[in-house]
Amino acid sequence: METTNTGWTSFNLNKQLLQAVEQSGFEKPTEIQQKCIPPINSGQHVIGIAQTGTGKTAAYVIPTLLKLRFHQDAGVRAIILAPTKELVVQIADHTRQLAAFTDIKIACLYGGIGPKSQIEEIKSGADLVVATPGRMMEIYLKGELPTKKIQTLIIDEADRMMDMNFMPQLRKIFEVIPHKRQNLLFSATFSERVEKLSGEFLDFPLKIEATPQATAARQVSQYQIAVPNFKTKINLLVHLLHDPEFSRVILFTRTRQAADDISKYIDRIDAGPVRAIHSNKGQNARINAIREFAEGNLRIIVATDVASRGIDIEKVTHVINFDVPIIYDDYVHRIGRTGRAAEKGISITMVTPADNYHIQKIESLIKEKIKPMKMPSAVEIEPTSFAESQEMARAIDIQKHRENP
Repeated sequence: METTNTGWTSFNLNKQLLQAVEQSGFEKPTEIQQKCIPPINSGQHVIGIAQTGTGKTAAYVIPTLLKLRFHQDAGVRAIILAPTKELVVQIADHTRQLAAFTDIKIACLYGGIGPKSQIEEIKSGADLVVATPGRMMEIYLKGELPTKKIQTLIIDEADRMMDMNFMPQLRKIFEVIPHKRQNLLFSATFSERVEKLSGEFLDFPLKIEATPQATAARQVSQYQIAVPNFKTKINLLVHLLHDPEFSRVILFTRTRQAADDISKYIDRIDAGPVRAIHSNKGQNARINAIREFAEGNLRIIVATDVASRGIDIEKVTHVINFDVPIIYDDYVHRIGRTGRAAEKGISITMVTPADNYHIQKIESLIKEKIKPMKMPSAVEIEPTSFAESQEMARAIDIQKHRENP
């Protein structure tokens, strides 16, 4: 195992954590881990800004586990808040993996199912809780979540928390946990709203940026293909999925209806196995789909942006943006689903004439150009219907008016 000052031994981790890190296959700390673990170990409040896929979960979980050390009957001592059920499950799984050689107990709290089994987890002596804000407060208000012993509060995916308007719930949580605690905030971007959130609960924090915010992951090759209309998008998608190199694919759509329709179409042409995940899907269906995908039993997941944050899976070969995101930060999060854990990845974005405006904004945000890719000659170019043509013309007019009222 690495023994230089950039290796795991430089963090003074105990034997149990070093063993878990080695078993997890972490050869050496990532940039965000190198920068965050020492100050968190020393008790500082930290804001960590890092792209998805850079190892930021371990950057706060490892020092938190080191602080907890072993199971105690005192009650919950650390809490991690995340915006979605999928992300809560993902963080809890990752935390259990890193706590495998300790007796630290971890509880996972999220909505979509009854709270009874989750309350039992807390009663069995949880040391660390990973939760969505809503379910945490629900169980607290039932009198089933003691908070007096909480020493560490971590907010992950803070930018998504703000997008989903969690601020009122977070303020309630700040009121019911001890004021004397270590606070950590992690986010892929540091928008004005995230800065406002940090100002409400972090005193004199150390701000750490592993990469410039809103920068696309360096190991992801980004391409855009100009397509005239929806039907041509479908033809292009079929062509791409005929390529066996597209072995583990996440396809993003703008709406839940589109995710369902495209998933059914991929299934019909036998290009799967495929599943759609979005906020209308049941909790168990979404978690099972992600697990099947991670285990290699699904070739394709079709997802909306709200559901995407819980997909933390290695060896995703391609991300396909069937629709260009209109919340531009989401582009960074989407393509960050591939190229994880130092693997190479490819993203392909389908761009209609009405999307050119959004692509320019995304390129401005990420401070780089998305490489144009030629439409494959085998793809049939369909004529654009009058209705779709009118819809795109209206969108372009709105964009022009926005730029020059």
